Amino acid sequence: MQNSLGLRAAVCRALLATTALWMSSAAAQIVETPIPGDPVAIDTGNVSGKLLPSGVRAYFGVPFAAPPTGDRRWAEPQAREAWKGVYNADRFAPECIQILRPHHINHYFGEEATSEDCLYLNIWAPASLPQGEKAPVILWLYGGGLSIGSASMPNYGGEGLAQKGVVYVTAGYRVGAFGFMAHPELTATSPHRASGNYGHLDQIAALQWIQRNIERFGGDPNRVTVMGQSAGASSAFSLQASPLAKGLFHRIVGMSGGGLRAGSDPISQSEAEQSGLELQRALKVDSLADLRNVPADRILAAQAEFQLGGTAGTVRFRPNIDAYFMPQAPREIFANGAQNDVPLLIGFTRDESGNELRTARTIDEFNSAAKQYFGDKADQFLKLYPVRADAEVPTVGAAAVRDGGMATSIRSWALGQVAQGKAATYVYMYSHPHSYEPGVAIADLNPATAGAYHTSEVPFFLLTQDVYNRIRPTRAWTDYDRALADKMSDVLVAFAKTGIPATAAVKAPMFTVRTQEFIEFGDEIKVRRFDVKRMDFFSTVNMPGAVGAGAPRTPRD
Repeated sequence: MQNSLGLRAAVCRALLATTALWMSSAAAQIVETPIPGDPVAIDTGNVSGKLLPSGVRAYFGVPFAAPPTGDRRWAEPQAREAWKGVYNADRFAPECIQILRPHHINHYFGEEATSEDCLYLNIWAPASLPQGEKAPVILWLYGGGLSIGSASMPNYGGEGLAQKGVVYVTAGYRVGAFGFMAHPELTATSPHRASGNYGHLDQIAALQWIQRNIERFGGDPNRVTVMGQSAGASSAFSLQASPLAKGLFHRIVGMSGGGLRAGSDPISQSEAEQSGLELQRALKVDSLADLRNVPADRILAAQAEFQLGGTAGTVRFRPNIDAYFMPQAPREIFANGAQNDVPLLIGFTRDESGNELRTARTIDEFNSAAKQYFGDKADQFLKLYPVRADAEVPTVGAAAVRDGGMATSIRSWALGQVAQGKAATYVYMYSHPHSYEPGVAIADLNPATAGAYHTSEVPFFLLTQDVYNRIRPTRAWTDYDRALADKMSDVLVAFAKTGIPATAAVKAPMFTVRTQEFIEFGDEIKVRRFDVKRMDFFSTVNMPGAVGAGAPRTPRD
C-alpha cells in the first residue's frame, strides 16, 4: 500500500512538473522588465534577464551543463550545446527531481516543478559597479541531506546580497539516487574508473561555468566563495578536499556541515556500488542500460521505499571515495595538507542538535541517556557535564548535545584546516531565536525545533527574512532581528571581498588551536571560547541522533 501511494504521488508530481515546464516554455518569450544592455554574451550564446524593482539584475534558469537525461543519467555533467538567438532567463528552472518530504524546509515556501533536466543556475548581480571594479562572487549550495533541495527556494535568494555589492549564484545539482548512485557497470565504463558523486561533479561544473562566464555579469572569478548550509556545507567541505576543485574557488562559508569528525568518512566505492545493485534488483531490471530506461518516478518510488520502508538505513545513495572526485578519505587529505587551502568562515546554531540528553527532565533520565550513548565512557561524560538537581538537566543536556553534535563537526573542520593549512579559519555560533508570529511563544514549541534551530541563521546571512511571511505570517521580525541581519550580512560580504570577516561593527576572532575562539551572533554579538576538555571528549566519541553526528533531523521550516 505504501509503495503504491508513493508511486501515485510521484506520478502526480511528474505530471505537474511537465505541465509547469510547458507553461514556462510557452511564456518564456516575454520579459516584462528587460535589463538595459542585455543580452549578455556567454560561452554558449546570448542570454537576457530581468530587472528587479530594487535595480538588481537577475538571470534565472541559465543552463550550465547539458540535461543529465537518457544516456547522461548517471554520467559526469556534459557541456551544454550553444544556441542561436537570445535565451530569456527570466524565470526559475525546475528543481532536480526528488522525493517530496512533507513539511520539509524546501517545500515550506510552496511547491516547485521537478525534472531530471535541472542543471541550471540563477544569478543576482548589482545594479551597477564603479568603472573597472569587479564584485566578489558567492555560489550557494542548498542543503537537504543530498536527497532533496532547490536552487530557487526563496529563502536562498540573492537580491539582498546583490544590493550590497555581491554577484550571488545558486545552482542546481542532482540529489538522491540520481545524484549519488554508484554501480559496477558505471565504474567499469567510466574513463576515471569512478561512479557516484554526480551531484558533487555538478557543483564542480557550476564553478567551472563561473570561471568562464561570471565576469560578463560583473563578477570577479578570482574571488569566488562557496557557501552552503547543512548538506550544502558538507558539499563545500568535500569541494575543499577534492583535487578537481583546485583553483575554482577562493573562500568557503560552511553553515552546519563538515566531514572530519569521528565516524564521518565517506563509504568506499565498492560499498556504494552495492546500493546501485540493490536499486537494480528493486526495479527488476538486468543492466545499467535498463536502469537508464526506467521512468524517473519509478526510481523515486524505490528510493522512497528504501528510506521509509523496511530497508531504511541499509540502502542509501551518498558520496563515496571514488579515486576521482574524492581520491582519499578527507581526513587523510587534510592530514597531508593536500586540501584546497582557502579561508574558512564556518559555524553552527545553538539549538540544532537533539536526542534524549536534551529532552531529559530528571537526573535519572539524563544519567540513563548518558549510559545509553556512551557506555563505559558515561562516567567520564557525567564528570564533564554534571547535574546536581532536576532543574539543571535541560540546560546541561542542551549544552551536551550542542557540543557533541554540530559544534564538534565544525570544530573538527576548523582543527583540520589549521593543522596543515595556511589560510585563516573563523568560527561562529548563531544563538538568536526567531521571533514567531504573535500568540505563538517559543516556549510553547517543540524543544527539538524551537530557538536557534538548524537553518535559522540562513535568512540573517542572506537577508531573506521577508520571504517567511510570503504565504502566511510566521515571523514577527523585530528591529533587533533586522539590525542583526544587517550586521551578519555585512560580515559575509566583507569575507567574500577580502577573506576576513571584519566590519566596523563586528570583528570575528581567528580560530587557533591555542585560543579556540569563535564569535556568537545572538541577543548580543560577543566572542566566546570552546570548552576544550568537553569538546575533546567528543573528538573520538560519536553521539547518535544529534545533527552533525550521523542522523540529521528535519528542521521546523
